[in-house]
Amino acid sequence: MGLLSDTRPKHTPPVLASSKFAAGEIPGIEVGFDNYHVRACRRELSPTHPHMRAEAKPLILVVEDEVQLANLIALHLGNAGMQTQVYNLAAHATKFLQKNFANLLLLDIGLPDQTGFALLDELVEKGIAIPTIFLTGNDEEASKVRALDMGGDDYITKPFSFPELIARIRAVLRRAETTHDMNVTKNVRVSDDPFEFCGARINPERLEITFPDGSAEKIGRKELGILTYLDSNQGTVITRKALIHSVWGVHADVRSRSLDQYVVKVRELYKQHGLSLDAFRTVHGVGYIFDPKGISSEGL
Repeated sequence: MGLLSDTRPKHTPPVLASSKFAAGEIPGIEVGFDNYHVRACRRELSPTHPHMRAEAKPLILVVEDEVQLANLIALHLGNAGMQTQVYNLAAHATKFLQKNFANLLLLDIGLPDQTGFALLDELVEKGIAIPTIFLTGNDEEASKVRALDMGGDDYITKPFSFPELIARIRAVLRRAETTHDMNVTKNVRVSDDPFEFCGARINPERLEITFPDGSAEKIGRKELGILTYLDSNQGTVITRKALIHSVWGVHADVRSRSLDQYVVKVRELYKQHGLSLDAFRTVHGVGYIFDPKGISSEGL
């Protein structure tokens, strides 16, 4: 994996995985260990806290199997005003991204369960678009070319300096915000406003649905995309093909059965919380209709 150059600021503990770090004694950092899963995030600060930042902090997903290095990266990014979510296995990172939004993926190539290349390919197949910087000890030209050709936004080799890493992350974030405006799916952006759907409140930024009883549940990206498209096309029969193209993209190879399974998840979630989805109906042989105003007889 290569050695990390010692560019730590003087106030940084010499060993990041020390007892102080593990115990959460470094200001603003919380760390939890769960086998291969390490979580490091900025603590929520009160409005009167002297270090509170007014601007939103980007969430960086760090996928790196060297635990001490991953923790050190998390510390430096935290000091630079970013949030981090750290995983040591590709499978855990994929699972996280299926349910949550992150602004950028910092990705090692040599992971224990699969390569970084395979992980990025898998995300593309699942319709998950995220700006990606490869961070690896592999300095071969062929590896760099492959990473950039498959959609990587940058490629950094170890050893590296943290000021340069942070600068490169910020550069990619600026480009991504301008180009993609933080898309969650093809038709939903994390910056979209919350909306009501059959008595529940949908929050795209948090990938969350809040019910009248006050309980909140995480929803997947695709479920969010489906609800958003239905809400934007009220009273209109929507074909399965149109819905798939809107949420997954026109080139996605998604079968109608897969779409129906996501719809079933939404129906079951509402049922668990005692809400009716009578306004969201199946139009057999065609697709669906969301008719909260009762202006159509389709699907009745």
